[in-house]
Amino acid sequence: MSATPSNPHDRRCQAPETSLPPRARAPAQSTTSTTLEAPLSAGTGIQTPRNTPSTEAAASAGSSTAANGDAPIADAPTDDYTTLKAGTPAFVHAVEAALTDFFHAQRPTVEPLGEIFVQAAEALELFVLRGGKRTRPAFAWTGWLGAGGDAAGPDAAAVLKACAALELVQACALIHDDIIDSSRTRRRFPTVHVDFEQRHRERDWAGDSAHFGASVAILVGDLALAWADDMVHASGLDPAAIARFAPVWAQMRTEVLGGQLLDINGEAGGDESVAAALRINRYKTAAYTVERPLHLGAAIADAEPKLVEDYRTFGTDIGIAFQLRDDLLGVFGDPEVTGKPSGDDLREGKRTVLIAEALQRADSIDPAAATLLRTSLGTDLSADQVAHLRAVLTDLGAVDEVERRISDLTEQGLAAIESSSATAAMKEQLRAMALSATRRAA
Repeated sequence: MSATPSNPHDRRCQAPETSLPPRARAPAQSTTSTTLEAPLSAGTGIQTPRNTPSTEAAASAGSSTAANGDAPIADAPTDDYTTLKAGTPAFVHAVEAALTDFFHAQRPTVEPLGEIFVQAAEALELFVLRGGKRTRPAFAWTGWLGAGGDAAGPDAAAVLKACAALELVQACALIHDDIIDSSRTRRRFPTVHVDFEQRHRERDWAGDSAHFGASVAILVGDLALAWADDMVHASGLDPAAIARFAPVWAQMRTEVLGGQLLDINGEAGGDESVAAALRINRYKTAAYTVERPLHLGAAIADAEPKLVEDYRTFGTDIGIAFQLRDDLLGVFGDPEVTGKPSGDDLREGKRTVLIAEALQRADSIDPAAATLLRTSLGTDLSADQVAHLRAVLTDLGAVDEVERRISDLTEQGLAAIESSSATAAMKEQLRAMALSATRRAA
């Protein structure tokens, strides 16, 4: 494959000139639609229960439900990769089976390190396998197929394993993000640092429980990132494919860490610009959710540079539009659907594009609204206060502007993939994934 082309689409990050013991196997996924999971701030949560005789028995007996009763246990991995379509239960199952096999293979390395490391690896395994739509592997798999990858060929199993490793990168990002945001729960379950904080407190150990929990969770996240690399190298990809894959993988890891740092710095420094918010979206969400997974699939398939460029255009545009939709849901979403408290982004004081647009407009036409927004963001808002801020955001035209950006970015992304050399079937698949990402309600 030719050298990775530079991305000419970073202009999307600019404002317009005008403004780890035996256990049950992976749970099956019941989701049937092609959807994207939420980004860093709204991913699948975990609970890391201690193993008990009942859970061990359930696992060894091959119970039809997971030990914690949450979901059915998955069957053996599929050997037929031709039926795997992104977003389907079969695809999610195959990804989770690959991850389960990888975790089991790590046990001979983990167990000699002692009980606490066993527990940490358990926590990571439970976090990764508890659920999710497996969005990033889905884009990587689709990118490979769209660039001529053969699901009936001898490389399919190795490709799927490499794609599945993206879930470990995601786990690292989510676990660390929860520490950064001081989040106590993720999807109604204790976050990893809170789980280990509770274990410390229950055992009446020396030292500060919260510090212990955060320290362990940092290392669990680090383990996830290290194991992501290990899973790729153990996938069975041939050396030539690994050589093409590795530079893209390295860029993606750096970008997601950079995006997170941009976010932290932006909040601390008070950067209220639309350009700053879009730049964070570009690297914290779009790059490692859509753009780079597609690029990784293309690299494995040894795609031509033009297809890589088109994939990256599509991935950048749809990834940012996806995050913009999440910005709206963080303020206006139904808690029963999103799994997040209503208006939580306002209480957390997130500097989203929605807020940046509103402040920019308020500074020009309604100084009182600008003052209200600045003094309200990041405070413990009541339901009535949230409702009032929603009305302000709407009246300022910020909601309409974000919807316009979503529409424009979606159209640009779809145009790029339609004019590309991707296979017809995968063009249609990517179109469906894009529309699902940008029109979702959760």
